[in-house]
Amino acid sequence: MALDLHIHSTFSDGTMSPAEVVGLASRKRLTAIALTDHDTIDGFVPAQQAAAGLPLEVVAGLEFSVLHQGTSMHILGYLMDIGHSDLNRMLADLQKGRQERNAKILERLRALGVTIEEDELRQVSVTGQTGRPHIARLLLAKGAVGTMLQAFEKYLGRGGLAYASRPVPTAEDAIAVLRAAGGLCVMAHPQQMDPDLSRLPALLDILVPMGLDGLEAYYPTHSSKARRKIIAAAEHYGLVLTGGSDFHGDIRPGTTIAGGRNVHVPEELLRIMKDRAAAR
Repeated sequence: MALDLHIHSTFSDGTMSPAEVVGLASRKRLTAIALTDHDTIDGFVPAQQAAAGLPLEVVAGLEFSVLHQGTSMHILGYLMDIGHSDLNRMLADLQKGRQERNAKILERLRALGVTIEEDELRQVSVTGQTGRPHIARLLLAKGAVGTMLQAFEKYLGRGGLAYASRPVPTAEDAIAVLRAAGGLCVMAHPQQMDPDLSRLPALLDILVPMGLDGLEAYYPTHSSKARRKIIAAAEHYGLVLTGGSDFHGDIRPGTTIAGGRNVHVPEELLRIMKDRAAAR
């Protein structure tokens, strides 16, 4: 049996609803999942409701995009109080920043001769937050690009013709608010940020005293060598291990949630995470 502690739904940039994610996880006989939508926890309750009566635990989670000394990284939060006022205040501010960025992107697209109305964007996003992947889908539907990847390369990614930045929290602020809400703070997919993991020890020397609790070791693109390095680093710094598929649905063809031939996340990791959270 296995877990998947890194999944995205339609409440951020995934293409499956929380209920659909729960159904897929149940069919794959996972014992626990976490929706880790970007900068939002709004999918947690729908997922929990969908899992009622199933032998599947839904763990509170989210994924923050953060900056640390100019380096962009992602921090996963787990087991936090989703009603915590400071956490919800930060999330509301981040959603406002996303909305302001969307407006700038649409304005820049119009100047380039590509018109996307805000009503169209709302219809595509349906629930949760609206972001660049939703704009990319509309660019694809309108024939402005041939693929989602092209939409980011030409228009929406950093350096793209319609790119607009948005405010992001520092790693220190994200960690502080997650810990205040009783949550665990985990560095997501370290090898994506640091391919040879040469910078990881120096980062951990700073982030662990800030309150970082863990490292995501089990991840589809992590090589076995990288996973061993991450596990060794976690042991050295006294950190917990987590893992997941980073599943987004059909926005990333050929991917699926954990289990089977995809990444396997050991079931005992969740118990260790809970023990660490309870020991605070």
